[in-house]
Amino acid sequence: MVGEARTPETDTGPLDGLTVLDASRVLVGPFCTMQLGDLGAEVVKVERPGTGDQTRGWHPPTYGDSEEAAYYLSVNRNKRSVELDFETEAGREVFRDLASEADVVVENFRVGTMEKWDLGYETLRELNPELVYCKLSGYGEWGPDRDAPAYDIMMQARGGMMSITGEEDGPPVRIGVALADIGAGMYATQAILAALLERELGDGVGQKVDVSLLDGQVAWTSYQALNYFATGESPGRMGSKHPNLAPYQAFETRDGYVVVAVPSENIWPKFCTAIDREDLVDDPRYETNADRVDHLDELEATLAEELGDYDTDELLSVLEEHGVPASDVRNMAEVFDDPQVQARGMLERVDHPTAGEVKMPGSPMHLSRTPTCVERYPPLLGEHTEEVLHEYGYEDADVERLREAGAFGE
Repeated sequence: MVGEARTPETDTGPLDGLTVLDASRVLVGPFCTMQLGDLGAEVVKVERPGTGDQTRGWHPPTYGDSEEAAYYLSVNRNKRSVELDFETEAGREVFRDLASEADVVVENFRVGTMEKWDLGYETLRELNPELVYCKLSGYGEWGPDRDAPAYDIMMQARGGMMSITGEEDGPPVRIGVALADIGAGMYATQAILAALLERELGDGVGQKVDVSLLDGQVAWTSYQALNYFATGESPGRMGSKHPNLAPYQAFETRDGYVVVAVPSENIWPKFCTAIDREDLVDDPRYETNADRVDHLDELEATLAEELGDYDTDELLSVLEEHGVPASDVRNMAEVFDDPQVQARGMLERVDHPTAGEVKMPGSPMHLSRTPTCVERYPPLLGEHTEEVLHEYGYEDADVERLREAGAFGE
């Protein structure tokens, strides 16, 4: 339940006392700010009046009998929601007031939009020199495509990921989650934390952080990019196989799939012994990893025939017995039933006022003294507007004036 992840050693997270003003929506920004909230920051989610974050309407599925979209719930815990209409000067006035006291602003509007509203970095840093301002976008703030539309599938395609994902003779495949968004959200979190640390160690002045989905995907090409630079040949799709290791892939069993990983030479003979094919150890085609990679098609055919005669559990048992790294390929139900996943706190439960008990993945960041924690359920739209404004010094009369001026929508 909410708050259970804290240990008796501390009641606060490592970012306790920091305020994040989250003007982002959909996935990349909310994923970033959720991580900051998990780490203890006070996150104020600023949403469009009436409709809020677009993902509130991205259903089915909804959670339980409520109208709460599972997508929205997945990335908006540990936040409070405030409705502000940036099309009104009153709404912009409130945002500038909040930003003047915030440590971090995160936004992912189209490049130039916040500047049009006089809410961009240059304006806000005049009000708050300590501010760390994170701009998230598809292509970044400079370059020929800075104004072009960008969505996760486009970035997976343009950044090279889809060219190396899928079966060898099949079409390119999108990775099963919005990895371009999530990856950029992770880079944004790293960069924000680095900027905050530099502010504390330096002269106390903040800075602007610029993270793009395309840059993140290009960075994530990692060793595949180096394979290209080393050979001059673009790597292609290989299914679950690895371009530099063999065997290192999924094999079909009688009742499922098992992934086998042989990343070092000392594991190869153990694997061969486990499946009663010691003869493969002495086969000159497979003597070293380089040999096995060079003869991967032949090796794959041989192993597919051998492993196809096993049941999944039987094969996993024999491989484990011989010290060979392996796993079955699990669906979501099997993942969250895993005792290891549960022991690590990776299955969280939070009580929601309309959706009831909501299950979600936990935080993978485990800190010994100041652990992460789910302290707030994903907020209802505008649930905390008046509460937050009162904390910033607004009186009831001020709130009413702003309401009449359209700051919170019609």
